[in-house]
Amino acid sequence: MPVFDLSHTPLRELNSALHTLGAGSNDTLFEVVNPRGHHAVAVGIDAPVTIEVKGSVGYYCAGMNDGGTITIQGSAGPGVAENMMSGTVVIEGDASQYAGATGRGGLLVIKGNAASRCGISMKGIDIVVHGSIGHMSAFMGQSGHLVVCGDAGEALGDSIYEAKLFVRGSVKSLGADCIEKKMRPEHLEKLAELLAKAGVTHAKPEEFKRYGSARKLYNFNIDNADAY
Repeated sequence: MPVFDLSHTPLRELNSALHTLGAGSNDTLFEVVNPRGHHAVAVGIDAPVTIEVKGSVGYYCAGMNDGGTITIQGSAGPGVAENMMSGTVVIEGDASQYAGATGRGGLLVIKGNAASRCGISMKGIDIVVHGSIGHMSAFMGQSGHLVVCGDAGEALGDSIYEAKLFVRGSVKSLGADCIEKKMRPEHLEKLAELLAKAGVTHAKPEEFKRYGSARKLYNFNIDNADAY
């Protein structure tokens, strides 16, 4: 198993090694020690490899992940798993702002809390937060699922399109065009699947409320013509 110690190995060497993996490579498990809050750790992965990061990271860790399984045994700075395409990213601690931003696929699991703008402009990613999230989360969420086992801050789902939001705790306020919606059997089934994948054992699907688009904001309404 290749081990990269970032206390004396340049970060560029780690990312270069991960980007040059050929088809059928025997190197499928990597360990990163002493990350020391480095930015852009394990970005642009496009192979089914497993990466264990033994500590906390800075900005944009695991960005653009496409098929990798990346575990951060600590907390993550802003933009973790930004624009993820597929694969799995797990944060054992907390995540800073805009975790999972613009994500198009895959699963992001945050076992602590997430700060503001979690899942902003999400486009198919599934995000499960064991704790709570900050304000403006899922802003302009287009598709995918955001599951919050704790509470949500102000303006949840502001200007949301068709992303589905599930919150177990309280919601400080809903953003423009975001409303509470009925939880149907298919939503409970999907929620149970996501909770199981994310290793959530302290919450049950029936304890959550569902939120989504009222589908009014992005449709022209002649009665409001003077406001456009």
